[in-house]
Amino acid sequence: MVSGAVSAEMVKKTSSGICHPPASSYYERTQSFQPFESIDACITSGGRLPKRLAQNQSIPPRKDSSTSYERSAFGHGWDDADGDCQDSRAEALIATSSTTVRFATDKECRVVTGRWISPFTGKVIQNSGEIDIDHVVPLKWAWKRGAMGWSQLKRERFANDRVNLWPVEPE
Repeated sequence: MVSGAVSAEMVKKTSSGICHPPASSYYERTQSFQPFESIDACITSGGRLPKRLAQNQSIPPRKDSSTSYERSAFGHGWDDADGDCQDSRAEALIATSSTTVRFATDKECRVVTGRWISPFTGKVIQNSGEIDIDHVVPLKWAWKRGAMGWSQLKRERFANDRVNLWPVEPE
């Protein structure tokens, strides 16, 4: 960490990972920091903007950020956050089936049948094995627009958020 004066163009990254550009209300008060030449460089290093600045700015995606995206940054597979043995995939299938779903066992963990209508073709699908779950907001798109600065827990919650899951026909 650096202490002391720097040029007005410098972006200051605190130990908590917040990138303070000169427009930040905390810029002058930030005394212990890692200097960066730009906001982009600070965010690429894992930093994030202060909440007030992030809300007021639209940061375009960086050209180099797509190469750093890895699906595993959003967790490994579907989560069962509520511990009911139904992971996010099963819960999305249950929520969107137009009939009562049938499970593989009496534990009611894995959905095997239901009734889903493809949003693309209108085809009726009854076998859950013929359904893929897509993210309404794709994870790579979210990554390039700020999710790289989120905590691991926040990314995993986002990837498993029922509102962001959409049962579709496989490609």
